[in-house]
Amino acid sequence: MRILWMGAAALALTLPAAAQTLGGEVEKQMPSLMAIYKDLHANPELSFMEVRSAGILAAEARKLGFKVTEKVGGTGIVAVMENGPGPVVLVRADMDGLPVTEQTGLVGASKVRVTTKEGVETGVMHACGHDTHMTAWVGVARLMAANKAKWSGTLVMIGQPAEERGAGARMMLADGLYTRFPKPQYALAFHDAAQFPAGKIGYTPGYALANVDSVDILVKGLGGHGAYPQTTKDPIVLASRIVTTLQTLVSRETSPLDSAVVTVGSFHAGAKHNIISDEARLQLTVRSYTDEVRSHLLDGIARIAKGEAIAAGMPEDKMPVVSVDKNEYTPSTFNTPDFTEEMAAFLKTSFGDDRVVQMPPVMGGEDFSRFGREDKNIKSLIVWVGGVPQAEYDAAKKEGRTLPSLHSPFWAPDAPAVISTATEALTAMTMKLMAKK
Repeated sequence: MRILWMGAAALALTLPAAAQTLGGEVEKQMPSLMAIYKDLHANPELSFMEVRSAGILAAEARKLGFKVTEKVGGTGIVAVMENGPGPVVLVRADMDGLPVTEQTGLVGASKVRVTTKEGVETGVMHACGHDTHMTAWVGVARLMAANKAKWSGTLVMIGQPAEERGAGARMMLADGLYTRFPKPQYALAFHDAAQFPAGKIGYTPGYALANVDSVDILVKGLGGHGAYPQTTKDPIVLASRIVTTLQTLVSRETSPLDSAVVTVGSFHAGAKHNIISDEARLQLTVRSYTDEVRSHLLDGIARIAKGEAIAAGMPEDKMPVVSVDKNEYTPSTFNTPDFTEEMAAFLKTSFGDDRVVQMPPVMGGEDFSRFGREDKNIKSLIVWVGGVPQAEYDAAKKEGRTLPSLHSPFWAPDAPAVISTATEALTAMTMKLMAKK
């Protein structure tokens, strides 16, 4: 992968004097952290298959004196370091890669191919940057262990599986994350970002990421010969009506002040030119922030599907079947507003105002949200750390071209800048929360 040591070093030189000590400790760790990163990047694992990745994190934590428990919620790990009285702080990294064939062309690119549980052969890539998340997690663990004299409390570091399927956090919680292990007062995480330059930190008070629901609609019909449509009930026409009417859920039924998305990402029906099928299948992604808007969208999808079927003259036994995949639902991420502002102000004292900026919320999803939603007393914050190499960002802006996004086979973050920035930021926030009185 791209190694930009000059860029990472330059970032360190721009830090105020107050942050030089911690920044210097991060820089000393960077050669070994980058070796871990390159290993993780070249060996990605899909959701709930993160055995090797979890093993790397567990081994690193054990060497530092953490008490480590593996196989929590599947392949998750929990590393606990008790260091006297004080708050409990949770630091999380997600571990899974994506079924994407890497096309960056860089040295160290993933060559991994697997056959999924569904029987599909695919390449595997850390196209969402979870390899940088895991590496920074190791960096935070090392710095916290090395600075035990400066903090007091209990540090709970978790390696979470299956974020990409919206299931890992839920399964870790169901497996006793808050009952078998110390329950946090604070939860921290970061995600690399493909929309702004490497080394910058973005924060969003309040809603930061969306509720994400996957919805399937089975549209039933009465098949027959394409030359005699009058003898059929065409599910393609009915499904098309459903698709167009669904757009009114956002445009006419949701307040313009609320955010919502209903996207039909897949429409499958039929197998031949002159045959009218007896069914069509739609796959939707549904996004919102508030629970109220989410409920309205999901109820509206069921109502519209049934209403259009009634209008088409379908009998009761052929009403569309609407299914919401509850196992992969990701609740919206809400950064505790006052806590977020406090941490942002603190980070600005270390990194400077130009490197810590407020960002608008996005409609992507992150199941880190569950750790705070499980108990509203937990103060929760996930920040963005920019990953676009500065030169690429400047060139794209000048030329008016679009940069690769997260989940793209071309996503190649400036890993040293992401890892060093995230390691320092997460460590600094954790040490502030756990500072000795």
